[in-house]
Amino acid sequence: MKRIIYFGLLASLSFSSCSEEFLERTPLNSVSEETFWKTDNDVYLAVNAIYATLPGEGIMYDDAATDIAHGQYGWESSATTISSGVVNSSLNAGWEYEDQRKANYFLENVDKAEMNQELKERYKAEVRFIRAFSYFKMTNLFGDIPLVTSVLDFTEEQLNVPRTPKAEVIDFVIRELDAAAALLPESYSGGKTEERGRITKGAALTLKTRVLLSEARYTEAAATAKEVIALGYALFKVNSESALDKKDDYTKFVTFENAAEEQKFRLGLRSYEGLFHQVNEGNNEVILDRQFIEQVQANYLNTYLMEGSIGGWSSIAPTQSLVDSYQSFKTGEIVDVVAPAVRAERYNKDKTAFVEEFKNRDPRFYASILFETAPWSALTTAGNYTFKWIDGASNMSKTGYNFRKMVDPVANKEQLDNHSNIIIFRYAEILLSYAEAQNEASGPDASVYDAVDQVRARAGMPALNRTTYASKESLREAIRQERKVELALEGVRYLDIRRWEIAPTVMGSIYNVKNALAQERIWDDKLYLMPVPQKQIDLAYGILEQNPGY
Repeated sequence: MKRIIYFGLLASLSFSSCSEEFLERTPLNSVSEETFWKTDNDVYLAVNAIYATLPGEGIMYDDAATDIAHGQYGWESSATTISSGVVNSSLNAGWEYEDQRKANYFLENVDKAEMNQELKERYKAEVRFIRAFSYFKMTNLFGDIPLVTSVLDFTEEQLNVPRTPKAEVIDFVIRELDAAAALLPESYSGGKTEERGRITKGAALTLKTRVLLSEARYTEAAATAKEVIALGYALFKVNSESALDKKDDYTKFVTFENAAEEQKFRLGLRSYEGLFHQVNEGNNEVILDRQFIEQVQANYLNTYLMEGSIGGWSSIAPTQSLVDSYQSFKTGEIVDVVAPAVRAERYNKDKTAFVEEFKNRDPRFYASILFETAPWSALTTAGNYTFKWIDGASNMSKTGYNFRKMVDPVANKEQLDNHSNIIIFRYAEILLSYAEAQNEASGPDASVYDAVDQVRARAGMPALNRTTYASKESLREAIRQERKVELALEGVRYLDIRRWEIAPTVMGSIYNVKNALAQERIWDDKLYLMPVPQKQIDLAYGILEQNPGY
């Protein structure tokens, strides 16, 4: 019996075996285990296959399971079900060991290959990072999980693995990331085996920071974030606008005191939105991204996020909670928002009055949210697009808003696929993670304010008011606010509202701009963890135990 390794279009690994002689022949698109694991190219292909397990555009749906976004199509993801709060053990959301099995299989076999030992050890570090990432994501969903670090045979004894305490899994993840960081380079030079987009030391330390922060190990998290800061990443900034961008008239929304203030606003907006566009991919802010190859692989961000009249599905849309979070461009403080009934009356009777609520906001608001009359000239060839919400129209959002963030206007204007890389980690997150960890560990200091202010300044926002945010508690709220708007749609909010234990407060039903119910939501504290799928419990003959409440 011969084990066969297949490489599909996404270069994912699968395994098969046969007994008849004819079927023993190696298929043209595969190689047998006996002929594989011989050369450095074999290992190169295998490790590249495992990269296919890194998160892609699906990270948006993590946010659609939170207070800041609404996922309207239940068949696209489990986010619609999770956000509703009506969750039971029939849900199969994230209990998946295929990624770990691929990594384990690689690590058990790679030493068979004859190749440069230093490169082999680096490949192992890349794979160990990916496995650690998978386990961290599972602990966020389920808490205790079976920790499997070898390839299991399909026997009852080996498959019925009990759940390992979360603390032990987290310790394993941190050890793996430490080992990976010690072997991985800070950057890659390009070319085969050195492609940009491979996992770096910075990526390993960034994930470690996220893990430590999630476990409230603040002193360690701050120290690890400082290691990343020392590696030389920088926030992405632009110094000019395109001709189409210049056509957008923001004087309708912002009361500029002078030309310098308008320039600050416009470049803050363009810097923030531009870091997600294909033309700027691989910029110095990116720590790790999921690569998309032009003319070969496309992401579906433009489709998922744009509205129906321009070819989108409005799969994920901003909620009023997110919209209300963008502060004043003038003062840097939270703005007063109108009551839902007042907003609805304005929307139905006078769009001019309705738009008043969205004036003088954070430039990231205009870079992230499409609201009634919002301009975006670069989106179409004609250069005259403005957003209009049509309640009940095909592929229109249920909230009255659409996301602009992460949509690549060049792809839409030229009617091309969006090939932008999906950013998994970026430097702004590290700055905000450092600020949170340092503040929690020892309270406000100059380094905490500076880290937050770097993020705000890039967006064109005022620095934090040191008097208003002088205490640990007040600064904590400011940092949480900054994470909410800066990292929206990037897949971190799900964990944030759970580790901060604010989910019961923020996970209420959502309403559209007409004050009509868009989605009924309930919260039960059992939702801090997802249920272990009943199918998995049945297969384990009772070895697996269910999470409380399910």
